[in-house]
This record gives sequence, C-alpha cells and structure tokens, in this order.
Amino acid sequence: MKLTRRSFLKVSAVTGLFAAGATQTKPVLNAFSTKTSASNENKEQGEWIASTCQGCTAWCAVQIYRIDGRATKVRGNPNAKANHGHSCVRSHLGLQQVYDPDRVKQPMKRTNPNKGRDEDPQFVPISWEEAIDTIADKIIELRDNNETHKFSLWRGRYTSLNEILYGAMPKIIGSPNNISHSSICAESEKFGRYYTESYWGYADYDHANTFYEIFWGGDPIATNRQVPHTASIWGDLKDRAKLACVDPRLSTTAAKSDEWLPVIPGEDGALAVAIAHVLLTEELWYKPFVGDFKDGVNKFKEGETVNEDDFEEIQTHGLIKWWNVALKDKTPAWAAERSGIPEEQIYRVARDFGRAAPKAISFSSPGSSMVVRGGYTVMAQAALNGLVGSADNEGGVICGAEDCPVNNFPEYDYYIDDIAEQGNSMERIDHGGRLELPGLKDSKSGGTKVTNSVADAINNSDPYDLKVVMSYWNNFNFSNQGTDRWDEALAKIPFMVHMTVNSAEQTHFADIVLPCPHSMFERLSPVRGSNGNLYTHLHMQNKVIESPFDIRVDETEIPWMLGEALEKRGFSNLIDYFRNEFADPETGKHPENGEEFNEIATKMYTQPLWDPSVAKEGDTIDGWEELKRIGTWNSIPYRFRQKWDGNWGTETGQFEFYSETLKIALQGHADKHNASIDDVMEATLQTERGEMAFVPHYEPAYRVGDENEYPLIFTEHRSKLNREGRSANLSWYQEFKNVDPGDEAWDDVAKINPIDAKKLGIKNGDDVKLTTPTGSITVKAKLWEGTRPGVVTKCYGQGHWAYGHIASLDRKKQIARGGNNNTILAPVHEAMSGSGARHGGQTRVRVEKV
Repeated sequence: MKLTRRSFLKVSAVTGLFAAGATQTKPVLNAFSTKTSASNENKEQGEWIASTCQGCTAWCAVQIYRIDGRATKVRGNPNAKANHGHSCVRSHLGLQQVYDPDRVKQPMKRTNPNKGRDEDPQFVPISWEEAIDTIADKIIELRDNNETHKFSLWRGRYTSLNEILYGAMPKIIGSPNNISHSSICAESEKFGRYYTESYWGYADYDHANTFYEIFWGGDPIATNRQVPHTASIWGDLKDRAKLACVDPRLSTTAAKSDEWLPVIPGEDGALAVAIAHVLLTEELWYKPFVGDFKDGVNKFKEGETVNEDDFEEIQTHGLIKWWNVALKDKTPAWAAERSGIPEEQIYRVARDFGRAAPKAISFSSPGSSMVVRGGYTVMAQAALNGLVGSADNEGGVICGAEDCPVNNFPEYDYYIDDIAEQGNSMERIDHGGRLELPGLKDSKSGGTKVTNSVADAINNSDPYDLKVVMSYWNNFNFSNQGTDRWDEALAKIPFMVHMTVNSAEQTHFADIVLPCPHSMFERLSPVRGSNGNLYTHLHMQNKVIESPFDIRVDETEIPWMLGEALEKRGFSNLIDYFRNEFADPETGKHPENGEEFNEIATKMYTQPLWDPSVAKEGDTIDGWEELKRIGTWNSIPYRFRQKWDGNWGTETGQFEFYSETLKIALQGHADKHNASIDDVMEATLQTERGEMAFVPHYEPAYRVGDENEYPLIFTEHRSKLNREGRSANLSWYQEFKNVDPGDEAWDDVAKINPIDAKKLGIKNGDDVKLTTPTGSITVKAKLWEGTRPGVVTKCYGQGHWAYGHIASLDRKKQIARGGNNNTILAPVHEAMSGSGARHGGQTRVRVEKV
C-alpha cells in the first residue's frame, strides 16, 4: 500500500487522537460488566478429543472439540504423520451427520408384510430386547432346518473390530456368506499391482520426492485417497514436478496439472502401452532396475521382435516377452486413434516421464481401472513404474507397508459345530470364483466377494435363496449398478436387518432397523488405515459424545446381545466365544456385557501398540489411556528397496512384466472349471488370447448399448464433499456442491460439452432425461467445456428417494433430488478382479430434453 503525504497526515492525526484518548477517563457501563480492561486470560471452553474420520478410505486421524458434551469443531490430529496433522472438508461434514434430525433413533420393526418400493413399511418403535429376540428366533429356525448357509452378513464401511461381526459370527452360525462392499470400491486397481509386484492393497506414493506423476483417472487433491496428505504438499509438488492427468473430465487435479489428457473413456490402456512403447524404443527405461542389452545396443524397434537372450534383466522378469507379445506395434500414432489423445502429446508425456526416472509415478485409481477389461489396463499402468525403476524406490511407488503390530482376534474354530461346518461348506451366494467371475484376489479363484452379483443370485435363486440377512453401514440398492435389480432382490428376502445411522433406500426393505453410532463421534473402536505419506498407522475412534439416541455398536454390542439371546434358545457357541476367548490384557477380566466386550476387544487388538514392553518400530506409547488420548500410532517411515533383489513375492521373485503369478492363478481357475485359459478369457469378455493373458496389454473399451440408439458415453466421478456416499442429507454438502468443477449447488447436473448440446438442441439449465439400456434418470443439463465431446459426465451421490429431508425433494412421495447414477449404469464387472465396473464409460447414454 502506498502512503501519500495526505494519508500520512490522516493516520498521524488518528494515532494522536487515540494516544490522547487513551489517557482520558471515559464512562464505564458497569451495569453490563464489572471488567474495565482487557484480560490476558484465554481459558479453553472445552477439550480436544482424538477420533478418526472414515469419510474415505484414507481414514485420517482427527480431533474433535467438545463443549458441554457437544461436538462443535473438527481438525486434523497433529500427532498423525500420514496426513500431516490435517483433515479435509469431509471430516467437517461429520458434524452435521451426527446431529442429523433424520437419524434412526431407536429400534424399529416393519408391520407391513408386503415389500416393494411402492409399499409403506409401516415401521413402529420396539425395544432392543424384542428386536434381538426376533433375530435370534430367525437364526435358530435356520439351524433347526440345516439352512444356516441361507444366513448372510453384508458389510459396508467398517472398523478394525469388523472381524467379530463380519468374520466370526457368520462362521459360528454356519454361513459362508459374509459379503463385503470392497468389490464396488477398488479391487480392480489392486489387481494391477498384485500381478506385477505381488501387492494387494491401496497404493502409497512418495509425492515429496518425485519429479513426474501421471494420474490415471484420479483426482487425489479432491477425492480418491489421502486427500489431506496430497493437498497439503501439492504446492511443493507442483513447484518441483511435472504432472499429467488422464481423465475425460477437467477435474480439480486436471485443472492444476501441466498436462490434461481428456481420454475417450475406457481407452486408458492404449495410452499406457504406447507410453511403454516410447520408453523402450527411445531407450528411456531405467537400466539400473530393468537391465540392458548385453551389447549395449537398443534393439527395441517398431514392429520388430527381440531375442530374449540378447537382454539381461536385473530386478524384472519377462520384459522381452512383453515387448514381443504386446508392445512392439503400439505406437503413439496407434494409441491416438483409440484414445483420442494427440500423438505429439503422448510422445511428450512419455518422454518427460522417462526422463524423470526413477523418480516418476504412474498413479492408478478406480477411474481408469473399474471398467470391463480394466484389469489389464491397470497392469499396464503398474508396469510403467517397473520400466522407470520407481517401484519400491524413492520418489516412486511404495510396494507394501511397514508393520503395524496389532493382535489377531482369537480363533473360533472350536465354536463351529457340525451344523455350522456343513453350512460353511456350501457355495457362496455371490458367484465369485465362477468361470465368468474369477475374482483373483491374492491368486485365489473367488478370492473377491463379488457384491453386485448378489442381487442376481437372489433374483434367480442361484445357487439358493437367502432367508435371513443382517447388514450394516451399507445401502446396496443405491450404491450398486442396476438399482432396480436390487430393489427386486431385497423385496424377495423374507427377513432383513439393517443396522444403520440413517434410514435409506435399503432400510425401506428391512424387517428390523437397529440404530448405530456415528463412527467419528459415538463409539470406541480402532481403525487401522491404509498407509500414507510413507507411514503405516492406526488411529482411535473415541466416544466423544453421549448420543441422545438409543444406539448400540454394530460390530460388538449387537453380536453380544444376539449371542445372549441365542444362548437362551439353546445355542451358546457365539456368546461362549465372546466370554471365553476375550479378556482384558491388563486385568485378565472377561467381558460381562456388550459395552465391556467392545472395550476389551479394542484393547486386545491394539495391545502391542500401547504396551511399552512390546518391541516395535514406531511411536512409543505409554499405556492404554495414552493411546486413547493421543489417538494415533505411527510406524517408522517406509524403507525403500525392501523388495529388490528377489524379494518381490511373485512366482519369480522379480517385478513381473510377464506375470508368471497371473499365469498360475489363471490356470488354477481354468482347471477348477475343466476349461482352458482361453475359455476364461472369453468368459470374462477379454478380446485377446494366448500369451496375452499373462502380460499387461491393451483391451478395447467395452460398451453396453448400441451407438446409434445411445450415441454418447456416460462417465461418473466423486465429489470433494462425498463422505462415502453419505453426505447428501447435509445442507453443507448441497450448499457447497459447486466446489466440484462444473457442478451446481443444490442441484444435480449432467455435464455436456457445448458441441454435443448444440447438436441435441439442449441449452444450459434444461431438464434432460438420461437413458441407457439399464434405466433412466432426469437431471439438469450443464453445458461445460470441461467434458470431452461425446461424453456425458455426472457426479455420484444424488438421487436418494428414501434418505432424508434434504437428500430427497419429497421423502413421502419418494421424489429424489436429482438422479442416482447407478440407476442407469449397466451391472457389469471387471471380472478378473471381481470389481464392479462403475467408472469408465462402459455404458452408452441417450440425452433428451424433457
């Protein structure tokens, strides 16, 4: 600010008046306050209490400020290293969730025996005793009829106590059908890294030391995982590194990157293999990791095969096979025709990426991998990290995690009787492991629970009907593609229990509704999160407030109460397991009620972390009370190159470009069905055969719907404000929805490129009907250049018809605010991993002005 002579005189005059006035006595309003001067006292009104936000799978440590028993503010826990002591906007939204007036406040039961979306459940309040007794009667009936396999436990989000409810309880009752939501979350991205480097888990990246990053369909400063970590170092990352974002939508990350590659949805694989082609033909691979030609002369030439004996690999296996089978013809010109990205941009990104080696990151995410045939796409993305030597290397990709020393829960095999053993031996309800759904988690056929196939199994009674379902922290007929299938399936289930914080679409079909605590504010639980910022961690959820509602903890208190009720009916195995096998590590006391059971289970699980006598590498915490107070335990930083020199865990012990690990897994799956690997490739909708099955390769995008009838491609994305799909009933979510590029507050918009809109005669703000072979929804049109021509993109999260007074325009009439993407998304899978294919444009759409 410039200070002129005139303004200087004004400031001097005012300063002089203030100095003079400060010495004069003025009238004091003693009737309002006896204090006559400012006080230096700054006493805290309340206290900060540690907890954990589970608004995404980062599971960040937070602190909550409590005043007079009420949660008033949230911040990152300064003791947490994975998120730099920060939290993102999702954690703050939790304050509106916990005090949401639409919460389930007490147990309820259905009085209308008819089920269907058009049926009023006619819920009435009941006691906890009546609710638990009713559930126990249904389970005993299954056991009396040797039908325990027709019991199923459905899990959505969870804490580290989930192995009690999700793991032990179904097995002791006698059912193989504990069904997780994981396959509709992220299993496909794990597939790529497992079959190159034997790591099945969420990735972590050394953002602080990298020089180049390619984000494949990810938006890490807004959604995906580790948002507080990524956002907090983004400025430094942007100053130091070049960034490229591959996404048909101009996301927040794309807008802040050096390169935006608006790929045709589902064609990311073409880009990935073309980049690999450039790295090899232009001798940009990282030789200290990969190796080199024995004579030092690069023989990777377009269209030419290479003799395997001419190349000597160091940390990798099968590079020459990969080149000969899948890469030699995959030039940037070839990729440009398929991906819609200019040839020169592909060259530029590939060269810059290679020159940054080994500090270069290929960052996979669900946006590009959760597509039909996405398994081989994400393998190609992972293989790029091998080519530039960034796998398990500084400035690159973390291939595993440091140890988080926690205890396993006690074994329960002793409590599985003959009836339960017979039930546990039955085929699972989800079809995982069938020929067309390998679900090859950890090389095991059927290793993935294929969530979205459960609806088809119920509707077709294949392999049998379910009779009793208990579910928690989920809303499957909203969050799975093909929602109408789920409505039909839920209506067929004779008895369903929904354990939840808010009633929602799935609750509409329940027979018993049980109110549960909000995880961040009302329960004591350990949460072992995914690694981030080079740290493995465990955070604590503390009971920050006393809930005004009659709630019970889903993973501990409810199974305890059910165990007691089953004991009264002659089946004591479940409660015996809880009473006999769980004991306080400090006192040896066994639990006598559900609340004690919850605390003892938490102490047992975390005991190695808070017990100073247990040797470990990481934070030293002096006792149980200190762990609760601090709220987090951090490992030592990740030590790179642990897997180098033959320790990758693959079949060859090397980083695999030609995956012997996948070859064995596929052969095992094929043998299980008396089939060939080519038969598996055909059944899983892959286009390639033979050796292609074992290498990262290009698979063309799979589309549902005829192009003439459905001329555009539909894609979706997640909101920065989206707490795992549970934010729509919050005014803050609706009011600030326009923080997402292209979106609008208090609305639900389909973002259409103006070029396409002009052809269709659609103007900005028009009501439009989106129709696919699966269904239709009506939303507003938003003309936006940030959507690639030929593509319609829309945020996920709106379209609730049974959630709350803000999420729905009219709950009583079931009028949703906007549309649910899953109503129009085709219920197809990335079959190799068992993942739902919900992101990458496999569904074609027709847009019509209403």
